[in-house]
Formats: sequence, structure tokens, C-alpha cells
Amino acid sequence: MDARSQRLGPLAKIVIVLAVALFVGGVAWHGVTFDTLQRLWHNLFDRTDAPMRFRFVLQPLMAAIAAVHDGREDARAGRSPFLAMLLRNSQERVGLLREALNATARIILLGLMMDVIYQSLVLQTFYPNEALAVALLLAFAPYLIIRGLVLRIARARLLGRAGEAGSVNHRR
Repeated sequence: MDARSQRLGPLAKIVIVLAVALFVGGVAWHGVTFDTLQRLWHNLFDRTDAPMRFRFVLQPLMAAIAAVHDGREDARAGRSPFLAMLLRNSQERVGLLREALNATARIILLGLMMDVIYQSLVLQTFYPNEALAVALLLAFAPYLIIRGLVLRIARARLLGRAGEAGSVNHRR
């Protein structure tokens, strides 16, 4: 069975429900204004030296581990780069997003929990849209980018090995 035809797992479904709830709750509670967006970016960049800054390393690292695994599998299967396929192939877009969400659901949930804790301890309030944005920026975005890079590196190595094997066989 092709990984792209798989169904959403339970954690991925939870992530979707939470994402929708956080987005709707954030818009209802704080609205969408220039000040809201400005606060989001200000808080995001201020967080790099605040308590719990380890998550700026932990979440992308966990996403990278999942992306390396999936990127290598893509290379072995002869697939195109993931993000390029996601952007260009409308027929497979839903399946690709489903696959990526299944791969990163645990990381996104961890990110949401860590952001809720951070906001309650440091900001002493809760901005649902910020929690969602931070979790997606630290987990989902790195996964998409790294998976394609790993595929390209793995494909180059596979082609290099095939070329070396061909030249060894050709010399005999």
C-alpha cells in the first residue's frame, strides 16, 4: 500500500481538531488585526532567550528525524521531492498532506503543549493562534523542507553508488 493512500491516524485527527479549535478560538478571542500579527512575531522572536527555549531546538530536531526517515524512503521509492510534489501536484496534495500530518502529529502536539506551558508561565495569558503558529513553524515547516533536502542527498548517493557499480562492472 502506498504511504500516500493511508488514512489519518488518531493523533493526526486530534491535531486537526485542535488546530481548528485554536484558530477559531484565537480569532474569536483576540481577533485578527495588525497588532495581533505584530504581537505574534514579537513574542516569537523574544522567545529565543526565554525559558523553555530548548523547544526551538527540540521540535525541529524531532521533525528532522522524521523527515530524514521519510526522505530516504522517498529516494528508495524514486519519488519526486516532497514539497515540490505538494505544491505542483494537485491530485496527490491531500494524500501528501495526510502523510506529512501523520508523520508530524506527535511533534505538533508536543509543540502545542510546550507553547501552552510557556505562555502560561511567561506571558501569563493564552494566545491560541500563537500556539498553533509556533507549533507549525517549529515542527511542520522543518519537516517539509528537510524531507526534500534528504531526498535529494539520498538520491545523489544512490545514483553515485549505481554509477560506481556500473564503472566497476564495465572495467571487468
